[in-house]
Amino acid sequence: MKSEALTIAGRSYPSRLIIGTGKYPSLEVMRRAIEASGASMVTVAVRRVNLSRRDGESLLDFIDTRKVALLPNTAGCRTAEEAVRTARLGREAGLSNLVKLEVIGDEKTLFPDNDGLLQATRVLVKEGFTVLPYTNDDLVVARRLRDAGAAAVMPLAAPIGSGLGVQNPAHLRLLLEEIRDVPVIVDAGVGTASDAAMVMELGADGVLMNTGIAGAGEPEKMARAMRLAIEAGRLAFEAGRIPRKLYATASSPMEGIVR
Repeated sequence: MKSEALTIAGRSYPSRLIIGTGKYPSLEVMRRAIEASGASMVTVAVRRVNLSRRDGESLLDFIDTRKVALLPNTAGCRTAEEAVRTARLGREAGLSNLVKLEVIGDEKTLFPDNDGLLQATRVLVKEGFTVLPYTNDDLVVARRLRDAGAAAVMPLAAPIGSGLGVQNPAHLRLLLEEIRDVPVIVDAGVGTASDAAMVMELGADGVLMNTGIAGAGEPEKMARAMRLAIEAGRLAFEAGRIPRKLYATASSPMEGIVR
């Protein structure tokens, strides 16, 4: 990407887009979407990976780990203990010391269990994991996760897989203003390219998405659209938008015009 790289725990990633590996029509479509997205990191659910690779193909066979880093996640975990066990399993299988930490507290909304998330973060940080917790857009929780040693915080834009886009921009703005010593990566709810651009224009350090690409009519095209949106949104944020004004301002000022 043309803008500065995303840095997490001292490691730089050229792309600010992280994409998931679930819900694609096929593993080959997933592979092409990853390539089109330009992502430097992809997240994989530890529970859905054929870690032995002894029987049948694995999604890992379709990911070029020379080009993209793996971010194992604890999707499906409902308690801190379950999430910690799953993270350990992924590391023992050689996936990564990175972990996208999910501890789900509600079946319908898939909102996180914040108490369980904090408990698991503290344990995994002590064990040497680089923890990226999926959380809600709550500044207080984000601060606690950062103080617990999280390498980034990942607030949702909207419920997982909803495609609703940013539902609480004021909450995100507050969080982005206050949490500047670790990256803030918006996770969940992005549905299309304009959602991704908006998130980046607010000042997010990156975006993680899965369904918005995998569930599109043409995932490869949507992956490319998201790549361009992330880049454009980041550049716009860095450039600094003009102030909003109630009344018009002439594009060609009258000063200096000969009458």
